[in-house]
Amino acid sequence: MTGTTACTAAARSPLRTFLRTETGSAAVLLAAALAALVWANVSPGGYESFWHTRLSLSVGRTGVSLTLREWVNSGLMTLFFFVVGLEARREFDIGELRERRRLALSAIAGVSGMAVPVAIYLALNAGHPSAQGWGAAMSTDTAFALGFLAVFGSRLPGGLRVFVLGVAVADDFLALAVIAFAYSSTLYVPALLTALGVLAVLLAMRAAGVHISALYLPPAVALWGALLRSGVDPVVSGLVMGLLTYAHPAQRHALERASRLFRRYREQPTPELERTLRRGLASTLSPNERLQRMFHPWTSHVIVPLFALANAGLTVSAARLADAFTSPVTLGILLGFVLGKPIGIVGSTWLASRLSRGRLRPPIGWGAIAAGGGLAGVGFTVSLLIATLAFRGARLEEAKIGILSAVLCSFLVTWLVTRVLALLPPRRRARALLGSGDVIVDLSEPVDVTRDHVRGPLDAPVTLVEYGDYECPYCGLAEPVVRELLADFGDDVRYVWRHLPLTDVHPSAQLAAEAAEAAARQGRYWEMHDVLISHQGDLRAKDLLRYAGQVGLDSERFRRDLQGRAGAERVAEDVESADLSDVSGTPTFFVNGRRHHGAYDIGTLSAAVRAARERAVLAGAGPRG
Repeated sequence: MTGTTACTAAARSPLRTFLRTETGSAAVLLAAALAALVWANVSPGGYESFWHTRLSLSVGRTGVSLTLREWVNSGLMTLFFFVVGLEARREFDIGELRERRRLALSAIAGVSGMAVPVAIYLALNAGHPSAQGWGAAMSTDTAFALGFLAVFGSRLPGGLRVFVLGVAVADDFLALAVIAFAYSSTLYVPALLTALGVLAVLLAMRAAGVHISALYLPPAVALWGALLRSGVDPVVSGLVMGLLTYAHPAQRHALERASRLFRRYREQPTPELERTLRRGLASTLSPNERLQRMFHPWTSHVIVPLFALANAGLTVSAARLADAFTSPVTLGILLGFVLGKPIGIVGSTWLASRLSRGRLRPPIGWGAIAAGGGLAGVGFTVSLLIATLAFRGARLEEAKIGILSAVLCSFLVTWLVTRVLALLPPRRRARALLGSGDVIVDLSEPVDVTRDHVRGPLDAPVTLVEYGDYECPYCGLAEPVVRELLADFGDDVRYVWRHLPLTDVHPSAQLAAEAAEAAARQGRYWEMHDVLISHQGDLRAKDLLRYAGQVGLDSERFRRDLQGRAGAERVAEDVESADLSDVSGTPTFFVNGRRHHGAYDIGTLSAAVRAARERAVLAGAGPRG
């Protein structure tokens, strides 16, 4: 963990830290649903009358008049689907779904995980008017599913989160299409044509490379209004806007420009340079990341819980529950989620893998996929939204009971799966969780023991690569963690250091990297590395010459190599490989070729290495980089 991050984390209260996690988001959502139930049972009339209060907004002769519940469902929930679109676009551009085979497998699992529950619902409601509510039985709640997944923690592999997210993204796409075409009111063609025209403008702006987010706001509002007027549920506009917002990793040239702007501001702190600096800093991140950071906390902790508060309220009594659990609506939704989701997801994933002869092999084991199928049975947000569009009165109450019951039952199904997996022998459990699928490799240049600097056994099953800078204080903080990791895992891990001197902020880093390479020419690379990383504030030429004597080098030869920049080409090769792997900052770690995201404390890195070791052992693999 970086020093800044550590200080920030220490300043947060435990409650604030918890609420920022996915488990915390799910807890807030659950609390809002329970509050709605209490409110609806304590004051049924007050609950309904409050959410039926009308709120009108008008400018001149143009305006919108909706009830508070409609403002939440069609207005604020647009932002929720905007964040869903942002997350999907990020996965498409730089995440797991950039490998199109995984995208195809997620799409197959997502579609099948909706089709089977719908089939179960229709089978139970065939011949009844309630058959029109089939859409309420199909959609996974991403927030609840990921929150529940966080509750299970290390009992399930990290790759399951990506699999569940991919399934949920496909789920949300299809669910919004269902809302738009199956549950929208009579279409008003002129308004729909207006919406298509606004969409064309947005696409033209995107093609022209307009990157200023604020310029997209007026057409986005116009798109929402046109869809509302057309009869298509306007939440579709949120997903569209999210998908148009591209994502990319921070580029080193942009970071270097931001460093130059900061130095100018440090020398002359004027309001004009402050504005320029803020724009320069913002430009280093993609619009997708900036907007996710801005809106994700609001959607997770305010908008979705507010939606639950507005829609989850229903009066509960023994008689009503007895009626509900004999109703085809409640049973169709409950069985659709609890049975249909796991059957559809696991069955279609297995079938796709078999028919493709392994080309569409899942990245996790079948036990983990079964747990993911159970988690996908948590239907809440979109299911409630569709239920409010499909039903009124008693049927709506029965649908809500089915949806809320499915949340509890799906959690229990997942818990049972994890308990069964825990009873398996260690080797079989590891295979059931991790599987034997290929892992996406982010490291562009594989480790080559004939040129890379390797510490540890050359044939170790796990390779930890660090791109570092000898003047970077965070690399200095990571160094004792790496040493502890190598000591804990012994012959199972080899460690590789590659140079990425950030010369725009660390003026001595390039010379220090060349000094390490000069020492390598005399077979003393790691001795010099250890001295340099422990003396980050003293990396001038005279310091480097002193260190050469300390580690037993031929000082005159070292001086000649350093003055002649004998190691510059080798450092440049590392920098080029960093650029090819989209590395822009230090330290950046790769575990068996997979980029490590998040903290680099001993607990987090140990978990990543442990998972990589188990996967390598299952695959019967040798050293990987």
